[in-house]
Amino acid sequence: MELLFLADEQEDMIDKYINRGMMFILDDNGIKAECVVTDEGNGILEIKNIATNPKFQGIGYGKILINFLATKYKNQFFTLQVGTGESSATIGFYVKCGFSRSHIIKNFFTDNYDHLIYEDGIQLVDMIYLHRAL
Repeated sequence: MELLFLADEQEDMIDKYINRGMMFILDDNGIKAECVVTDEGNGILEIKNIATNPKFQGIGYGKILINFLATKYKNQFFTLQVGTGESSATIGFYVKCGFSRSHIIKNFFTDNYDHLIYEDGIQLVDMIYLHRAL
């Protein structure tokens, strides 16, 4: 749960997807990163949660997990998608992993979380969706 909370800090939001998701752990002499994905139908696999232990961020573990998912599921799904807040660092990471912007869900964070969420000093309001063809 510790890593899950890095990417999604509200437990009841994690509860909405954890039981229908598939979790992957990247263990490289200890757990370095985790990812939870769900089948959203219509050939879409969605990353609901992905996080790397802060001690090991920037080394490439997140990208390794995403590339693993793309390879593992390329014959089962057409699209890998992820929703995130309007953070240039996070969106930049996904763009480097081959994603492009897809659509926006207005007020997602303000409507679904019981507190304000900030990333890199910016309040998250809208959910930005990105996708990558598999």
